Amino acid sequence: MATRPVRRLGILTGGGDCPGLNAVIRAVAKTAIYQHEIEVFGIEDGFLGLIENRIRRLHSADVSNIITLGGTILGSSNKADPARFPTGYNEAGEPVFKDVTGDCLRHIEEHKLDALCLIGGDGTMTGAQPFIDAGINCIGLPKTIDNDLEGTDITFGFSTAVQTATEAIDRVHTTAQSHHRVMIVEVMGRNAGWIALYAGAASGSDVILLPEIPYSLEAICDFARFRGKHGKRFSIVCIAEGAKPEGGRPVVSRIDPTSPDPIRLGGIGERLADDIERCTGIETRAIVLGHVIRGGTPIAFDRVLGTRFGYHAVHLLTTGATSRMVVMRNGEVTDIDIRAVANKQRLVPRDHQLIEAAKSVGTCFGE
Repeated sequence: MATRPVRRLGILTGGGDCPGLNAVIRAVAKTAIYQHEIEVFGIEDGFLGLIENRIRRLHSADVSNIITLGGTILGSSNKADPARFPTGYNEAGEPVFKDVTGDCLRHIEEHKLDALCLIGGDGTMTGAQPFIDAGINCIGLPKTIDNDLEGTDITFGFSTAVQTATEAIDRVHTTAQSHHRVMIVEVMGRNAGWIALYAGAASGSDVILLPEIPYSLEAICDFARFRGKHGKRFSIVCIAEGAKPEGGRPVVSRIDPTSPDPIRLGGIGERLADDIERCTGIETRAIVLGHVIRGGTPIAFDRVLGTRFGYHAVHLLTTGATSRMVVMRNGEVTDIDIRAVANKQRLVPRDHQLIEAAKSVGTCFGE
Protein backbone atom coordinates (compact mmCIF):
# COMPACT_ATOMS: atom_id res chain seq x y z
CA MET A 1 0.00 0.00 0.00
CA ALA A 2 1.40 3.38 -1.00
CA THR A 3 2.04 5.83 1.81
CA ARG A 4 1.20 9.50 1.59
CA PRO A 5 4.09 11.97 1.74
CA VAL A 6 4.98 13.11 5.25
CA ARG A 7 4.33 16.83 5.54
CA ARG A 8 3.49 17.04 9.26
CA LEU A 9 5.36 14.93 11.80
CA GLY A 10 4.71 14.36 15.51
CA ILE A 11 7.46 13.48 18.02
CA LEU A 12 7.01 12.11 21.53
CA THR A 13 9.31 10.74 24.23
CA GLY A 14 7.73 7.92 26.22
CA GLY A 15 8.74 6.05 29.36
CA GLY A 16 11.49 7.16 31.71
CA ASP A 17 13.85 9.97 30.76
CA CYS A 18 17.49 9.36 29.85
CA PRO A 19 20.51 11.24 28.52
CA GLY A 20 20.44 11.66 24.75
CA LEU A 21 16.72 12.24 24.25
CA ASN A 22 17.23 15.87 23.28
CA ALA A 23 19.94 14.89 20.81
CA VAL A 24 17.40 12.67 19.05
CA ILE A 25 14.66 15.31 19.12
CA ARG A 26 17.10 17.80 17.66
CA ALA A 27 18.23 15.45 14.90
CA VAL A 28 14.70 14.45 13.89
CA ALA A 29 13.32 17.97 13.94
CA LYS A 30 16.20 19.74 12.22
CA THR A 31 16.59 17.07 9.53
CA ALA A 32 12.86 17.16 8.83
CA ILE A 33 12.71 20.97 8.74
CA TYR A 34 15.97 21.76 6.94
CA GLN A 35 16.19 18.88 4.49
CA HIS A 36 12.56 18.10 3.72
CA GLU A 37 10.49 21.15 4.75
CA ILE A 38 8.37 18.96 7.03
CA GLU A 39 6.40 20.68 9.79
CA VAL A 40 7.31 19.16 13.16
CA PHE A 41 5.07 18.97 16.22
CA GLY A 42 6.17 18.08 19.74
CA ILE A 43 3.79 15.94 21.78
CA GLU A 44 4.24 16.76 25.46
CA ASP A 45 4.75 14.12 28.16
CA GLY A 46 4.75 11.10 25.90
CA PHE A 47 1.43 9.39 25.15
CA LEU A 48 -0.18 11.56 27.84
CA GLY A 49 0.16 14.60 25.57
CA LEU A 50 -1.49 12.65 22.77
CA ILE A 51 -4.35 11.68 25.10
CA GLU A 52 -4.82 15.23 26.41
CA ASN A 53 -4.17 16.96 23.05
CA ARG A 54 -1.07 18.83 24.23
CA ILE A 55 0.69 19.16 20.89
CA ARG A 56 2.73 22.16 19.79
CA ARG A 57 4.63 23.22 16.71
CA LEU A 58 8.41 22.94 16.95
CA HIS A 59 10.58 25.38 15.03
CA SER A 60 14.30 25.02 14.47
CA ALA A 61 14.98 27.56 17.25
CA ASP A 62 13.08 25.33 19.71
CA VAL A 63 15.51 22.47 19.17
CA SER A 64 18.74 24.47 18.92
CA ASN A 65 21.37 24.21 21.66
CA ILE A 66 19.71 21.20 23.30
CA ILE A 67 22.17 18.44 22.35
CA THR A 68 24.05 18.88 25.64
CA LEU A 69 20.93 18.77 27.82
CA GLY A 70 19.84 15.72 29.76
CA GLY A 71 16.20 14.72 30.02
CA THR A 72 13.73 15.78 27.34
CA ILE A 73 12.38 19.21 26.40
CA LEU A 74 9.06 17.55 25.57
CA GLY A 75 8.61 15.88 28.95
CA SER A 76 7.76 12.22 29.39
CA SER A 77 5.43 9.82 31.18
CA ASN A 78 5.74 6.15 32.02
CA LYS A 79 2.12 5.74 33.14
CA ALA A 80 0.14 6.84 30.08
CA ASP A 81 -0.82 3.76 28.08
CA PRO A 82 -3.66 4.82 25.74
CA ALA A 83 -5.01 1.25 25.60
CA ARG A 84 -5.19 1.09 29.41
CA PHE A 85 -5.40 4.61 30.78
CA PRO A 86 -6.29 5.05 34.49
CA THR A 87 -9.34 7.25 34.95
CA GLY A 88 -9.97 6.89 38.69
CA TYR A 89 -10.84 4.30 41.31
CA ASN A 90 -13.90 2.18 42.00
CA GLU A 91 -15.61 1.75 45.38
CA ALA A 92 -13.16 -1.01 46.30
CA GLY A 93 -10.26 1.36 45.80
CA GLU A 94 -9.10 -0.40 42.65
CA PRO A 95 -7.98 1.61 39.61
CA VAL A 96 -10.39 1.87 36.70
CA PHE A 97 -8.95 1.81 33.17
CA LYS A 98 -10.27 2.99 29.83
CA ASP A 99 -9.08 2.58 26.25
CA VAL A 100 -8.55 6.16 25.01
CA THR A 101 -6.86 5.24 21.74
CA GLY A 102 -9.79 6.83 19.90
CA ASP A 103 -9.09 10.19 21.58
CA CYS A 104 -5.45 9.98 20.46
CA LEU A 105 -6.46 9.21 16.89
CA ARG A 106 -8.82 12.20 16.85
CA HIS A 107 -6.03 14.47 18.08
CA ILE A 108 -3.67 13.11 15.42
CA GLU A 109 -6.31 13.85 12.80
CA GLU A 110 -6.99 17.30 14.27
CA HIS A 111 -3.34 18.27 13.87
CA LYS A 112 -3.14 16.52 10.48
CA LEU A 113 -0.10 14.48 11.51
CA ASP A 114 1.06 12.11 8.76
CA ALA A 115 3.40 10.09 10.98
CA LEU A 116 4.78 9.73 14.49
CA CYS A 117 8.34 9.37 15.74
CA LEU A 118 8.10 7.44 19.01
CA ILE A 119 11.23 7.70 21.16
CA GLY A 120 11.17 5.13 23.93
CA GLY A 121 11.74 1.64 25.21
CA ASP A 122 9.78 -1.60 25.06
CA GLY A 123 6.64 -0.06 26.57
CA THR A 124 6.59 2.74 24.00
CA MET A 125 7.16 0.34 21.10
CA THR A 126 4.40 -1.94 22.39
CA GLY A 127 2.13 1.10 22.75
CA ALA A 128 2.60 1.89 19.08
CA GLN A 129 0.65 -1.19 17.97
CA PRO A 130 -2.89 0.27 18.16
CA PHE A 131 -1.79 3.28 16.11
CA ILE A 132 -0.16 1.07 13.50
CA ASP A 133 -3.37 -0.97 13.35
CA ALA A 134 -5.26 2.28 12.74
CA GLY A 135 -3.03 3.14 9.77
CA ILE A 136 -0.68 5.63 11.46
CA ASN A 137 2.92 5.35 10.32
CA CYS A 138 5.05 4.98 13.45
CA ILE A 139 8.85 5.06 13.46
CA GLY A 140 10.49 4.00 16.72
CA LEU A 141 13.80 5.14 18.17
CA PRO A 142 15.26 2.92 20.92
CA LYS A 143 15.73 4.71 24.21
CA THR A 144 16.51 3.18 27.58
CA ILE A 145 19.38 3.31 30.03
CA ASP A 146 18.70 -0.39 30.67
CA ASN A 147 19.84 -1.40 27.16
CA ASP A 148 17.20 -4.13 27.23
CA LEU A 149 15.33 -3.41 23.99
CA GLU A 150 15.17 -6.37 21.61
CA GLY A 151 16.63 -6.03 18.12
CA THR A 152 19.37 -3.46 18.73
CA ASP A 153 22.91 -3.91 20.02
CA ILE A 154 22.68 -0.70 22.02
CA THR A 155 20.18 1.97 22.99
CA PHE A 156 21.07 5.61 23.48
CA GLY A 157 21.25 6.63 27.14
CA PHE A 158 22.92 3.38 28.18
CA SER A 159 26.51 4.53 27.74
CA THR A 160 25.99 7.70 29.77
CA ALA A 161 24.29 5.71 32.54
CA VAL A 162 27.24 3.31 32.62
CA GLN A 163 29.68 6.23 32.77
CA THR A 164 27.79 7.84 35.68
CA ALA A 165 27.55 4.54 37.56
CA THR A 166 31.24 3.82 36.98
CA GLU A 167 32.29 7.20 38.35
CA ALA A 168 30.13 6.64 41.44
CA ILE A 169 31.62 3.20 42.08
CA ASP A 170 35.11 4.66 41.63
CA ARG A 171 34.41 7.08 44.46
CA VAL A 172 33.18 4.28 46.72
CA HIS A 173 36.53 2.50 46.44
CA THR A 174 38.35 4.96 48.69
CA THR A 175 35.80 4.70 51.49
CA ALA A 176 35.71 0.91 51.24
CA GLN A 177 39.49 0.70 51.40
CA SER A 178 39.84 3.20 54.25
CA HIS A 179 37.24 1.50 56.47
CA HIS A 180 37.90 -2.09 55.37
CA ARG A 181 34.29 -2.58 54.38
CA VAL A 182 32.27 -4.40 51.81
CA MET A 183 30.53 -1.66 49.80
CA ILE A 184 27.51 -2.59 47.72
CA VAL A 185 26.38 -0.28 44.90
CA GLU A 186 22.89 -0.98 43.56
CA VAL A 187 22.15 0.18 40.01
CA MET A 188 19.04 0.24 37.84
CA GLY A 189 18.24 -2.25 35.12
CA ARG A 190 14.98 -3.99 36.07
CA ASN A 191 15.36 -7.60 34.89
CA ALA A 192 18.39 -6.97 32.68
CA GLY A 193 21.89 -6.63 34.07
CA TRP A 194 23.58 -4.61 31.33
CA ILE A 195 24.34 -1.55 33.49
CA ALA A 196 25.66 -3.64 36.36
CA LEU A 197 27.80 -5.74 34.02
CA TYR A 198 29.40 -2.83 32.18
CA ALA A 199 29.76 -0.46 35.14
CA GLY A 200 31.02 -3.31 37.31
CA ALA A 201 33.60 -4.34 34.76
CA ALA A 202 34.67 -0.73 34.04
CA SER A 203 35.10 0.09 37.74
CA GLY A 204 36.93 -3.11 38.57
CA SER A 205 34.21 -4.19 40.99
CA ASP A 206 35.19 -7.36 42.83
CA VAL A 207 31.69 -8.84 42.64
CA ILE A 208 29.09 -8.27 39.92
CA LEU A 209 25.57 -9.60 40.51
CA LEU A 210 23.09 -9.80 37.63
CA PRO A 211 19.41 -10.77 37.44
CA GLU A 212 20.37 -13.37 34.85
CA ILE A 213 22.70 -15.23 37.27
CA PRO A 214 21.10 -16.00 40.66
CA TYR A 215 23.77 -15.62 43.33
CA SER A 216 24.96 -17.79 46.18
CA LEU A 217 25.40 -15.86 49.43
CA GLU A 218 27.92 -18.45 50.54
CA ALA A 219 30.01 -17.93 47.40
CA ILE A 220 30.05 -14.14 47.92
CA CYS A 221 30.99 -14.45 51.59
CA ASP A 222 33.73 -16.97 50.83
CA PHE A 223 35.09 -14.59 48.19
CA ALA A 224 35.14 -11.64 50.64
CA ARG A 225 36.92 -13.77 53.26
CA PHE A 226 39.44 -14.97 50.68
CA ARG A 227 40.25 -11.39 49.72
CA GLY A 228 40.73 -10.50 53.38
CA LYS A 229 43.17 -13.37 53.92
CA HIS A 230 45.24 -12.17 50.99
CA GLY A 231 45.58 -8.53 52.04
CA LYS A 232 42.45 -7.09 50.38
CA ARG A 233 40.46 -6.02 53.41
CA PHE A 234 37.62 -4.54 51.38
CA SER A 235 35.37 -5.56 48.50
CA ILE A 236 33.22 -3.67 46.01
CA VAL A 237 29.95 -5.25 44.89
CA CYS A 238 28.01 -3.88 41.90
CA ILE A 239 24.50 -5.31 41.98
CA ALA A 240 21.56 -4.87 39.61
CA GLU A 241 18.24 -3.96 41.25
CA GLY A 242 16.71 -7.15 39.83
CA ALA A 243 19.38 -9.52 41.16
CA LYS A 244 18.18 -12.37 43.36
CA PRO A 245 19.63 -15.22 45.42
CA GLU A 246 19.42 -18.80 44.23
CA GLY A 247 15.86 -19.97 44.74
CA GLY A 248 14.74 -16.45 45.64
CA ARG A 249 12.90 -13.56 44.03
CA PRO A 250 13.83 -9.95 43.24
CA VAL A 251 13.11 -7.42 45.99
CA VAL A 252 10.06 -5.30 45.21
CA SER A 253 10.11 -1.80 46.68
CA ARG A 254 6.49 -0.99 45.78
CA ILE A 255 3.65 -1.75 43.37
CA ASP A 256 1.84 0.95 41.39
CA PRO A 257 -1.34 -0.60 39.96
CA THR A 258 -1.97 2.43 37.73
CA SER A 259 1.30 1.96 35.83
CA PRO A 260 1.73 -0.21 32.70
CA ASP A 261 4.79 -1.64 34.49
CA PRO A 262 3.47 -1.80 38.09
CA ILE A 263 6.42 -3.58 39.74
CA ARG A 264 9.10 -1.27 41.16
CA LEU A 265 12.26 -3.11 42.10
CA GLY A 266 14.74 -1.92 44.72
CA GLY A 267 16.24 -2.82 48.06
CA ILE A 268 18.35 -5.85 47.17
CA GLY A 269 21.53 -3.94 48.06
CA GLU A 270 20.44 -3.36 51.67
CA ARG A 271 19.27 -6.94 52.01
CA LEU A 272 22.54 -8.32 50.71
CA ALA A 273 24.51 -5.96 52.99
CA ASP A 274 22.68 -7.36 56.03
CA ASP A 275 23.29 -10.92 54.86
CA ILE A 276 27.02 -10.42 54.23
CA GLU A 277 27.65 -8.65 57.54
CA ARG A 278 25.77 -11.33 59.46
CA CYS A 279 27.58 -14.12 57.60
CA THR A 280 31.15 -12.74 57.68
CA GLY A 281 31.28 -10.13 60.43
CA ILE A 282 32.70 -7.67 57.88
CA GLU A 283 31.15 -4.22 58.12
CA THR A 284 29.01 -3.78 55.00
CA ARG A 285 27.25 -0.75 53.55
CA ALA A 286 24.87 -0.34 50.60
CA ILE A 287 24.40 2.62 48.27
CA VAL A 288 21.49 2.94 45.83
CA LEU A 289 22.31 5.08 42.80
CA GLY A 290 18.72 5.01 41.55
CA HIS A 291 17.68 7.88 39.30
CA VAL A 292 21.09 9.54 39.56
CA ILE A 293 22.22 7.47 36.58
CA ARG A 294 19.25 8.64 34.49
CA GLY A 295 20.21 12.28 34.65
CA GLY A 296 22.92 14.67 33.59
CA THR A 297 24.63 15.61 30.36
CA PRO A 298 24.88 12.83 27.77
CA ILE A 299 28.40 11.73 26.92
CA ALA A 300 29.68 12.20 23.38
CA PHE A 301 28.81 8.64 22.32
CA ASP A 302 25.12 9.09 23.14
CA ARG A 303 24.98 12.49 21.45
CA VAL A 304 26.42 10.99 18.26
CA LEU A 305 24.25 7.88 18.46
CA GLY A 306 21.13 9.97 19.00
CA THR A 307 22.02 12.14 16.02
CA ARG A 308 22.54 9.09 13.79
CA PHE A 309 19.30 7.50 14.95
CA GLY A 310 17.31 10.71 14.42
CA TYR A 311 18.65 11.21 10.92
CA HIS A 312 17.85 7.63 9.97
CA ALA A 313 14.29 7.94 11.30
CA VAL A 314 13.57 10.86 8.99
CA HIS A 315 15.25 9.02 6.11
CA LEU A 316 12.81 6.15 6.65
CA LEU A 317 9.83 8.47 6.67
CA THR A 318 10.84 10.26 3.50
CA THR A 319 11.55 7.07 1.56
CA GLY A 320 8.17 5.47 2.21
CA ALA A 321 9.12 3.05 4.99
CA THR A 322 6.42 2.21 7.55
CA SER A 323 6.30 0.69 11.01
CA ARG A 324 10.07 0.51 11.50
CA MET A 325 12.37 0.90 14.50
CA VAL A 326 15.85 2.33 14.10
CA VAL A 327 18.55 0.03 15.50
CA MET A 328 22.30 -0.37 15.77
CA ARG A 329 23.65 -3.70 14.55
CA ASN A 330 27.31 -4.56 14.20
CA GLY A 331 28.23 -0.88 14.32
CA GLU A 332 25.80 0.14 11.57
CA VAL A 333 22.52 2.05 11.91
CA THR A 334 19.69 0.15 10.25
CA ASP A 335 16.05 -0.68 11.04
CA ILE A 336 13.66 -3.53 11.83
CA ASP A 337 9.89 -4.05 12.07
CA ILE A 338 8.75 -2.14 15.16
CA ARG A 339 6.27 -4.91 15.95
CA ALA A 340 9.10 -7.41 16.35
CA VAL A 341 10.18 -5.86 19.67
CA ALA A 342 6.78 -5.56 21.35
CA ASN A 343 6.52 -7.23 24.77
CA LYS A 344 10.12 -8.49 24.62
CA GLN A 345 13.17 -7.80 26.77
CA ARG A 346 16.81 -8.26 25.83
CA LEU A 347 18.68 -9.93 28.69
CA VAL A 348 22.39 -10.53 29.26
CA PRO A 349 23.30 -14.01 27.97
CA ARG A 350 25.21 -16.08 30.51
CA ASP A 351 27.95 -16.71 27.95
CA HIS A 352 28.42 -13.00 27.16
CA GLN A 353 32.02 -12.22 26.30
CA LEU A 354 32.33 -9.48 28.94
CA ILE A 355 31.27 -11.92 31.67
CA GLU A 356 34.02 -14.29 30.58
CA ALA A 357 36.53 -11.42 30.39
CA ALA A 358 35.60 -10.23 33.89
CA LYS A 359 35.90 -13.76 35.28
CA SER A 360 39.34 -14.06 33.73
CA VAL A 361 40.60 -11.16 35.89
CA GLY A 362 39.13 -12.60 39.07
CA THR A 363 35.67 -11.05 39.24
CA CYS A 364 33.08 -13.04 41.19
CA PHE A 365 29.55 -13.39 39.81
CA GLY A 366 28.18 -15.02 42.93
CA GLU A 367 28.39 -18.53 41.52
